[in-house]
Amino acid sequence: MIDIIDTILSIDSNAKVAVRGNDVRQIEWLENTTPIAESDILAKQKELQTAYDNAKYQRDRAGAYPSIGEQLDLIYHAGIGGDAFQAAIKAVKDKYPKG
Repeated sequence: MIDIIDTILSIDSNAKVAVRGNDVRQIEWLENTTPIAESDILAKQKELQTAYDNAKYQRDRAGAYPSIGEQLDLIYHAGIGGDAFQAAIKAVKDKYPKG
């Protein structure tokens, strides 16, 4: 879950706050930071969480692709259009499809 402080900072990157228990009702606005309405914070948090959830396939793919060194080795041995390189990348894309 996207935390309250990250949500607030995505709305106002200069905000100075303290939050107890990641609870939107437990925010202390510091150094004359203009408070943001709880409803605005919760709406932004939901938006950020949806974006994070929708990008799951990207996070899954990132860890599953061969390392850059392995990819370069495949390209070196088989060329840019080499079957081994394309097969390695396609296998990851097939395992973790977009949405």
